[in-house]
Formats: sequence, structure tokens, C-alpha cells
Amino acid sequence: MNLTPLDGLSSPSLAELYRRQDERVRGLFGSHPSAEGDWRRRAAALDAAAGRRADRKLVAGAIREYHARLPAFEAVARSLAKLESSDSLVVVGGQQAGLFGGPLMIVYKALTVIETARHAERLLGRPVVPVFWIAGEDHDFDEANHVFVAAAGGELARIRMERPEGARHSVSRTPLGGQEWEAALEALSAALPDTEFKPGLLERLRKHVSDEPTLTLAFARLLADWFGPSGLLLLDADDPNLRALEGPFFRELIERNDELEHALREGEGAVRELGFPLQAESSPGCANVFVHLESGRTLLFKKDGRFSDKKEEAFFSKDELLDMADGGSTRLSNNALTRPMMQEYLLPVLGTVLGHAEIAYWSSLGAAFKRFGMSMPIIVPRQSFTFLEPNIRKLLDKYEITAEEVIREGESRKEKWLAEQDRWQLDAKFADVRDRFAELYAPILDTMSALQPALRKLGESNQDKIFEQIAYLEKRASDALAKQHEAGLRQWDRMRGSLAPQDKLQERVLGSIHFLNRYGPDWLAGWHQVPFEATGGHRLVENLISEALV
Repeated sequence: MNLTPLDGLSSPSLAELYRRQDERVRGLFGSHPSAEGDWRRRAAALDAAAGRRADRKLVAGAIREYHARLPAFEAVARSLAKLESSDSLVVVGGQQAGLFGGPLMIVYKALTVIETARHAERLLGRPVVPVFWIAGEDHDFDEANHVFVAAAGGELARIRMERPEGARHSVSRTPLGGQEWEAALEALSAALPDTEFKPGLLERLRKHVSDEPTLTLAFARLLADWFGPSGLLLLDADDPNLRALEGPFFRELIERNDELEHALREGEGAVRELGFPLQAESSPGCANVFVHLESGRTLLFKKDGRFSDKKEEAFFSKDELLDMADGGSTRLSNNALTRPMMQEYLLPVLGTVLGHAEIAYWSSLGAAFKRFGMSMPIIVPRQSFTFLEPNIRKLLDKYEITAEEVIREGESRKEKWLAEQDRWQLDAKFADVRDRFAELYAPILDTMSALQPALRKLGESNQDKIFEQIAYLEKRASDALAKQHEAGLRQWDRMRGSLAPQDKLQERVLGSIHFLNRYGPDWLAGWHQVPFEATGGHRLVENLISEALV
């Protein structure tokens, strides 16, 4: 296995500066994963605050009941037993569900959660449980309903499920029928190239959706398949059994909502003072809590001593919201700014794994944590990778270009390569023709103008038409050149499609399902051998799999 840091891909963002241990940015979080002492201090703080969290046995029971609907593994049973133990801690990372597993970065986040828990367990000498928090309460179905794979011809294919008609409820409360699942599976089957692994992969996916689950549940089953052997626990933030345990903290969020708003403003001010933009700015008067209505999941705002939706079509008194909290709280849910504190209330969170954007919005939460008697967990940057496929390595060598160059400037390098194949120097020849024609035509324009001023405009129009014809001929010549080198251009497109699809990082576009179809389960197993880096960073990974699988 070859690992190459690709530090040049990261901009000097707040998250990147945190990763590099910039002292100013580090102060927003209070700790850093590179400092062993911070892990010990965090563990001690969690022990001291144990009485202020939800009953861990009840939390473990809710997660156990959720896992009853997922593929079962002994390692998961051991993790659940660990979670019930009073001396255990957890490492959490989360993401919204993704169709057929979603993009690669979800796999990398789950891997980071598992490896961080192992790292912390070795460091502290006490049990640390990996937990993946599925944000099933989110209602943006269009963020979760698709996955990209590379089709047999190399082109990018988007597999998508339509959102059912009706109110925009959370993804976990959006029912899907067998017809929708069958259509998605058929589209995936048609797009994926035929390999020895494809039949088994599709059969497993079909089994996961045979009972017409929600997108969240299907996603959880797939992650359980992939990471259950490593003991990863999965929970759905919108699970009613878990919601039933959250009432006391929802009550606190509602009763102290003005304090929450003030603390969020304070935290945002600290970020602004360092010169950074806010990733997820709180809105004036926002309660930072959602309520589930028949019309869908609705964010609440404060007005005249009451709470309402933004359009002021539904109103609730504080007492009505408190009754919801005390009655099992399934009608309430968190937004991105209060979810971290609810996570802290439910679990003894030693560390939380976050992507760049998540680190940015967590940076403003320090004051809110403190106001509610909490401290922020250790923020662990998600491991970030570009996987270099063996066939792409051969193309990089052929064209004497690096993976990083393809990612950063693939289109311009492709155009430069094509220009180098032009032994006729088409650009120069056509530019010379345009210049010479303009020089020859200038006296005619002057004569026309002298003869009758209005004729100059006619002459200029005629000149433009001739230029258009030259441009047309130049385009045809360029097309002919590209046609002669069609095979080479396809190879350039293949490099870009693998390393920088849609001109984005590979991990943000291509689905893990694409690589599992091509390389089989050994591809996923290989990621567990990649050395863990507590401070993250983007790395190019090569030779993850044996040549026999290529």
C-alpha cells in the first residue's frame, strides 16, 4: 500500500487550520486530538458529568432494539455490552443517509469513527465504543436520495429515487414502496458494469429493501453489513425509542431558549473575530428546534412569547412545547446547532468525527456547550482520501502526470496535451488568417465610409460574417483533430472521472457501491489497514487491493 499526502488540495479554511493545530482556532474548541493529555482530561470530565446524562442502559437498550432490524454481528453485541458498562466512552460520527450507501466520504467517516475509538481505547486503557449517528430527522430528501457510479463506458451515472408526494417529513418518516425500490435497483443494475461481484452485491441490496424500508433503515442495514464486524453501533436520530429519552434536554432547550440564542451569538462572534465566515449562522429569533407537523418538519421561531413556524401559520405556547418534551418528544427534533448538545446529553462522547464543513459550524458552539453545563468533545477531522485505481495509475504514468495535477487542473492539462498533438499548428494558422484578413479588409472599410458613411456599417457586418465562417472552419478543424485523438481524450476523461468527478473530490461524488462492484469486499477490508492519522488530512491511497482483483 502506498500513501501520499495531498496537502495542496486543502485551502486555509478554519477546519484546515484547526487540523494543523493553529492556536487561535484551537481555542474555539478547547482541545485537540493530537494532544494525549486532552483525551485524558476529556475522559475525566465525562466521568464527572455522568449524572447529568441520559440513563446509559436505556440508551443502549434503544440502540439494541434498533439493531434488531439490521444484520447481526457478534462484534456489535460486544459493543452494546460495552456501552452499558459505566466506564465506557464513545466516539461518534454522523451523516444523513445516502441511497445505496451514498458517497465514499460516508465510508471514510465510519472508518474514522472505528479507528478513533480503537486509538482512544489503547490510549486510555478503557472501553471506547464507535457509534454512527444517522441524521434521519433531516427532511431534505433530495440530499439523501441518490448515488453516483461510473457506468461501463466511463460516464457518470446518477441513480435517484423520487420523493413521494406529500408533506416534507424527515427522511426516516418518509415511506417508500416496493415499486420505488425496484426501480432504483434496476437503474443501478443497468448502470454498474458487469463484474464477478455484481450479482452478489445486487442480491444483498435487494434483501435489504425487500420489506420496503425507509431510506434511513436501508442505509443502516448496508452500513451494518459493511462495519458490523468492526463493532460499529448505528442509531437513527429520529428513532422514537431514542426520542423518548431526550425529553429532559428538549425541556431545557425550550425553557432556556433565550439563553441558547444568546450563547450561539456569542460563539459566532468569537469566530468572526478571527476573520472567518460562519458556516451555519443562527437566525434572529430562531428557537433552533423543529416540530413535526402534518405539513412536515417545521423550524420554530419565537414571537410575542410564543413559538411559530416562519410563515406564522402554526403557533405553540411554551407550555405546549414542554408537554411535547414530557410526552416522549417524538414531535420534536434538533437542528444542526442543537444536535451536538443532544448528542452530548445522550452519550458519553469522548470525541466526535467531523468533516470540514461540520468543524466550521461546530466552531461557534463552545459558548452554548458551556452555558448548558457541558464541554465540547474532542473534534477529530474525518480521514479524507482519493483512491487511485490500478488502471488509472497506468494512465498517469503514460501521460506523465500526477494524481494531484489531474485533480487540480485536469481540464487545462487535457487541452494542453491535445494542443501538443497539433502538428499543423491550427490555432496559429487561423489566428494569422484572421489578422491578415482584417488588415486586407481595413482599406475597403475606409473606402466605404468615405463613399457613404452609412455603408461602413454594412461593410463591418459583412466582415463579421466572414469572421464567423473562419471560426466555423476552425471549429471543424479542431473537431477533426480531437477525432484523430479520440482514444487519448477518452483516457484523459477517465482519469478525471475517477480522480475528480464533476471537478470535485472523488469522495464527495462517487459511491462506495461503485468500487465494491468492481473490486469486491476485499476493497472495503483493505481500508482497515490504512494507518490512522488523528489529525486527518487528505491522502492518495494506492495498492489497497491485490493485483488479482484488478
